[in-house]
Amino acid sequence: MGETIPIAVPRKGRPLESVLDRLAARLDITGLADDVASTLRHEKALTKGTIDADENDVYHRLAEYSTVDDPTKPEYTLLRDDRAGKPRRIVFDSVTIPLADVEGAPDDAEIQLVGREEPFRSLRTHEFALGFDSADLVLEEVVELRPEPLDRIADVNARIDPSDTDVRVVTGLGDTVYHTLLATPEVAPAVDSLDRDFLETYEGPLCIEPRYERLVQAVLGTRTLDGVEFRYPEEGREEEAAIADAGLGVYLTVTGSTARDHGLLLGEQLFPSETVLLENTVESTDTIGVVRSFLNGPDLETELAVEP
Repeated sequence: MGETIPIAVPRKGRPLESVLDRLAARLDITGLADDVASTLRHEKALTKGTIDADENDVYHRLAEYSTVDDPTKPEYTLLRDDRAGKPRRIVFDSVTIPLADVEGAPDDAEIQLVGREEPFRSLRTHEFALGFDSADLVLEEVVELRPEPLDRIADVNARIDPSDTDVRVVTGLGDTVYHTLLATPEVAPAVDSLDRDFLETYEGPLCIEPRYERLVQAVLGTRTLDGVEFRYPEEGREEEAAIADAGLGVYLTVTGSTARDHGLLLGEQLFPSETVLLENTVESTDTIGVVRSFLNGPDLETELAVEP
């Protein structure tokens, strides 16, 4: 039996799909990646009620999806969803993938993807040496707040206090969306751009999701936020609608179509939100180094500069 390298991954959503896509680009696991992604999309639709449930209840579906006697087949588990009624939702649990064709990997070495609600925190507590999570969580938890703004993921490591955590960002996966400055026409500058320079002189409300408060402080810099008052959407209120009421806000955008539907103008893309590969540096071994290099690489199209 060769060495097994566990890797913490998100249990669902875009970040997990990005991890699977990355592995499918480097290994022959396209079928596995598609199977996991389609299963979780189906379960999400059932949980949201956008498709009708079939005859089988959630426990029967879980038994159908999971293959407990073959670790190279995906396993799933149940979590309580935050939606009304807190329904049980099927999410990813684990799968083992051989590394037979990876140069430099020991004979019979393999990786085991292990689902976690917050992979970054699992690395912080030294449960894992490698993992994937949103760059946002790193900013929300460990990046130092400074008067100067932070505008690149590549600068995140420089703002992590070594006494706070041994986890560092290795690279991004390129699944980029942006924390974008949004404003109504009444608040946006008539001539100048809707950007950080505008915020330097702005005083008034800025609507954000509560979980992004520390991230926004890190990205904009505490000096820029002098005179700014954070406002938060009421529970159940659409974020773009709340920003339209406040006049100015920061929220994740892809195309910006929903923001425009609420009469908002799109300003500067303040910071990229991206799934990132993380490493707990004190847990590194030779095999982990091989896996890290294998997951990294110049073929990645990412906002994060790839480390050598």
